[in-house]
Amino acid sequence: MPRILSGMTPTGDPHIGNYFGMMKPMLDSQDISEVDLYFFMSDQHTFTSKKDPEEFRRNSFNCAVDWIALGIDPDKAVFFRQSDVRAHTELAWYLSCLCPMGLLERAHAFKDKTSKGV
Repeated sequence: MPRILSGMTPTGDPHIGNYFGMMKPMLDSQDISEVDLYFFMSDQHTFTSKKDPEEFRRNSFNCAVDWIALGIDPDKAVFFRQSDVRAHTELAWYLSCLCPMGLLERAHAFKDKTSKGV
């Protein structure tokens, strides 16, 4: 059975681009019975930027509330927080040991964050 996995970083309130670009298509996928669907809150991605701890907790809570309000169905999809899955941190460590700096410097997301001093 095919699987769909997508995550959202809790950096603030979602905007219309989040909704039409990722959230609505994922929610619509809940009605496809031949697909295993996994949504996650990618809170570990937020750890790399400078954030106030209270703002981090508030954004994480609001991200979960937004998904629930939009209609995520726990009987049709799995919704989880990335930091609750130990294997994500372990895999990140292994990849960081294997990925040379030159590859990182060519990645769009890495270049964007470093140019902003994040």
